Amino acid sequence: MAKAQKTVSIRLEADDYQFLSSLAEAEKEDLSTAVRDLIGRGRVFLGLERYRLGTASLSKAAELAGVSVSEMMDLLAAHGIPADLRIEDYRESLLALREIW
Repeated sequence: MAKAQKTVSIRLEADDYQFLSSLAEAEKEDLSTAVRDLIGRGRVFLGLERYRLGTASLSKAAELAGVSVSEMMDLLAAHGIPADLRIEDYRESLLALREIW
């Protein structure tokens, strides 16, 4: 099932627009697809960075990145960021399990 989408209009600097256009052309995709891809990558980067800095728990980093906790752990390993699991991470996992079961 496809996710619901919203239309957004934004203003960009000319060089940012040129970058996006060039990226879309190189990837043989439309501009909207290129922007969605960059947003997805940006979300992952934001989750990784906040976790690395200690400003987000594992579950919060996963939420920011738009992935599951197990996927976030894989991303942390792939980017060489140690998964420093804290008590907060365990508590959040238990709460999530209670909601599921």
